[in-house]
Parts: sequence; structure tokens; C-alpha cells
Amino acid sequence: MGALEGTRVIEVGQFMSAPFCGMLLADMGADVVKVERPDGGDETRRQGPPFLGPFSAYYLSVNRNKLSLSLNLRAPEGREVFLKLAQESDIIVENNRPGVMKRLGVGYEEVKAVNPGIIYCSISGFGRDGPYVDRGGYDQVVQALSGIMSVTGEPGGPPGKVGIPITDLIAGLYSFSSVLLGLFHRAQAGEGTYIDISMLDCAVSLLTFQAQNYLLTGIPPKAMGTRHSMIAPYQAFQVRDGYINIAAGNDRLFQSLCKVIGREELAADPRFLTNLERVQNMDELASILESELRKEDSAYWIEALNAAGVPCGPIYNLAQLFADPQVIHRQLVRKMEHPEVGTIHQVMTPLRMTVGQPILRKVPPRLGEDNQRVLLGLGYSEQDVARLREKGAI
Repeated sequence: MGALEGTRVIEVGQFMSAPFCGMLLADMGADVVKVERPDGGDETRRQGPPFLGPFSAYYLSVNRNKLSLSLNLRAPEGREVFLKLAQESDIIVENNRPGVMKRLGVGYEEVKAVNPGIIYCSISGFGRDGPYVDRGGYDQVVQALSGIMSVTGEPGGPPGKVGIPITDLIAGLYSFSSVLLGLFHRAQAGEGTYIDISMLDCAVSLLTFQAQNYLLTGIPPKAMGTRHSMIAPYQAFQVRDGYINIAAGNDRLFQSLCKVIGREELAADPRFLTNLERVQNMDELASILESELRKEDSAYWIEALNAAGVPCGPIYNLAQLFADPQVIHRQLVRKMEHPEVGTIHQVMTPLRMTVGQPILRKVPPRLGEDNQRVLLGLGYSEQDVARLREKGAI
């Protein structure tokens, strides 16, 4: 059994943030109903290539373990179905533009009227108030506006984007933790709550020491490639056959690094004696280290440095990542068998708990494939379902 067994969730989401949150809840045992427009559903269903049969890789990545209910919320009968479903649910997660759910008659106040205990989480680009409330929030836009792009990439180069939709994903993670806090609050106080998640807010929270550096000095930090602005040596280094990462994060580790490369005198050099000096002389230090590291291959250095306790590792592409013995041992990729398209590989949710593990129960659904199951479970008869279909509500 999952830790959230018996919890009912409605996800009214598309793209990444709300579906990612919904998948995390579903993986931990929640019963998640993905409500989608009948005329196409989640936009990611069509975003590709690549595709596996009718399914895009984008859609497959965040929609397992869910039921799909295709519901026209613009139809009165569709709103009626939604509110009936909401009466029997614990959580709603949605990432429509602010005001959309209210205009459709299924906003927080409307749902609260039929279910005072509902935990209603709204994700948007910029939150439910402020001068940007009506702007669309896409990861590309938020990464740039939040300052993330300004500290990503090579020094002096063009703005760099994180290679995953990091602001969508962090919004989904904050939503996941927020709705769990909502469940805890309801258990303590007997009432539901409304949660306002802004992708921009979440992105700014990730800036941590970069933001604190600016607030302390008034100087905006710049992109430094793989280097760290406050720790040295802490970066990628070129070796004889490519690159490796080394993270000698304190004086003791730096001394061990110097010993491994046969330059123990560097640890006593006044230019590199403590982290403060090493950061101040980062360019010179990097040049000296790299001249030594280029003498051997990555495999040699990774084995030698790990044996000495110096954090280091290869720089993988995804083919190398998924062939790594640690990734295989932790079963971070598992298989699901789809009756139409065959094997689907899924990256697992990383939560490991004694009270319940992430589980694979259901392949990502076709649009509306669970209409009958959900509606009959709500008490509708087969004749009622046929009537809803005739009226264009499903």
C-alpha cells in the first residue's frame, strides 16, 4: 500500500507542473483523476517527437498511475460532474491561468461550498495577485525572469537555460509538499485550505546563496560555467580523455586532492592555503590542477580520487547514466507493459519510505479512457453516462 492510499486527487493540469505533482501523489498511492478537455486533452499529448504509438515522450514522463476523465467544464453537465467528483475528493491541483477555474464555475469558492475540507492548489506563472497576474508562465520565461539564466552558462557567453524545465518541476515539488501540509492541517484543524503556488516565487527560492551574495554585496553574480563562486576547487576539469567533476569542498579535501595528483606542496601554498585564498586565486589554481589532471584518463582519476575520499565523478550523457551500476541498483528506471504499444520505461519517484514505496499501477492513460469507471463510481448509471456523452459533457 502507498502512503497516500485512500486519498482522492483531481488534477486539472497540462504540460509539467500540475501533472508532475499529480504523478508524485499517484506514485505514493493516491487515487488521481486527471480531468482533461474532450477536444485534445493535455497539450503534451501532441508535443513531440519522439512518440510511442499515439503517446508523446513528454506526456509519458509525468502521467502514469492516473485515471483520465475527459470533461467539458464549459457545459453545465460537465461542471455538475466536476463538483460531484470534488465532493468526494481530498485535493485539487490545477495549473490554469488565474481566473480560468473561477470562470468555469469550479474555482476554490465553488468547490469549498460543496466540500469545506478540500485542499485546493493552484499553480501559475506569477501567482494569484500582482502586476503579472495575467501573464502566461512558461519555464523558458520564468528561468530568464528569475535570474536563473544569468548565472547559468559559460562566462561571457549568451544566457544559458537549465536543460530541464526546472521552474515547472520545482513548482510541482512545492505543490506536492504544500498539499501534504494541507492534509496535515485538515487533520489538526478540521478545515481545508487554498494554496497559491507561483513558478516565479519557486524559482527565486532556488537562488539561495546566489541571492544572498547579491543582497550582501549589491553585485549581481554572473555565469561561471561549472565553477562555484564560493568554493574552489569545485568544477569540471579536462583530463586526458575528456572531463571529470571534482568537488573539493573544504581544506581537508583539497589536501587529499593535492596528494593524489602528486602536488602536496600546493596545500601549503599561501595562494591556496584556505578556501578564501583558493577562491581569490581560482583561475591560477584551476590552471595548475588541470595541467596535472591532463596526464591521466578519467577512469584513473575517478578511482584514485574516490579512494582518497575526494568527491568526484564523470560527466554522463543519458545513455551512460542509465547504464551506471548505482542507477541500476536503485531501480530508477522500471518497465510497464502497455496493452497497445508494448513496453514503456519510466523514471521512478525517488521517495523511499518504510510506510510505502512508489508503485507502478497504471500506464499513462488515453484521453477519456476512464470516463465510464469514474462516472459509475460517482453513482451515475450507464444511461446517465450515455446522456452526458450526447450532451457533449464528456
